[in-house]
Amino acid sequence: MDNNKMQRVLGIYTKLMGGYLVNKAEEALNYQVNERSIQRDIDDIRHYLDSDISTTGIVNSVVYDHKEKGYRLEQIYQLKLSNAEILAICKILLDSRSLRKEEMTDILDKLISCCIPAKNQKLVKDLIRNEMFHYVEPRHRKQFLDTMWQVGEAIRECRFIEVDYLRTKDKAVVTRKLKPVAIMFSGYYFYLTAFIDDEEVRRNFDVINDSFPTIYRIDRIQRLRLSEGKFHIPYSSRFEEGEFRKRIQFMYGGKLQRIKFKYYGNDVDAILDKLPTAKILAEDNEVYTIAAEVFGKGIDMWLRSQGDMVEVLE
Repeated sequence: MDNNKMQRVLGIYTKLMGGYLVNKAEEALNYQVNERSIQRDIDDIRHYLDSDISTTGIVNSVVYDHKEKGYRLEQIYQLKLSNAEILAICKILLDSRSLRKEEMTDILDKLISCCIPAKNQKLVKDLIRNEMFHYVEPRHRKQFLDTMWQVGEAIRECRFIEVDYLRTKDKAVVTRKLKPVAIMFSGYYFYLTAFIDDEEVRRNFDVINDSFPTIYRIDRIQRLRLSEGKFHIPYSSRFEEGEFRKRIQFMYGGKLQRIKFKYYGNDVDAILDKLPTAKILAEDNEVYTIAAEVFGKGIDMWLRSQGDMVEVLE
């Protein structure tokens, strides 16, 4: 590249990066060249921006603005995550303690390698190194990601599944035919939310109404078989895990119930975050009366865990 061309390219590039409009005719007059030369300079800048994506993680594009009759720089999107974003994701994953150590390490390495520029990868790895070294994996030590993916496929295709499930209360392995509707995560574990398709089995449950699903820990599924049969749930009656999530604690199934209690603690925001359906009914000298809707018996465990800070009213 001769000095004149270098000066032109750098000048046009600086203008674009500064947010200015580049008019081909004006630049040709400014540098005393024809417009074809300016077009080639713009093409060179485009090629440079394309090659720079892998380093910066930012997708910039030189586009022609027909209204303004000139070229400008447009940041289409940021391809890679920022240092802060990937650090936050890594910390959340580590705190979840949801996977075996080797699986967690593998996922974090892939995230860091793929999602942030190479020059920043060592910094992020250094910030999570100690927590990764002392990582405590779940006691079940099961590989279940493939099973979870099979469940996801069955949900997407509305296919029945049959599972051999290790029951908690007596350690017995039971077989269930299920209509899977959602995968959820809570407190170290991934869960399958499903409706039991066997009326005889459902009679032994606290809740037999079709509107209330049952919940299974995915790591306790000993074997899973996909059925060729499909089920149909009308769109108006579809299971909405977002709404279900607001009303369930500790992933214990059960009926929908309404609770009301007084809170004597000093951080009511923590209560409102824990119970997304909660509403403050009254406040008197920093004592809050709160009502909420919740599914199942898990709320009882949580209320007892709050000790003197909570008084159950109904």
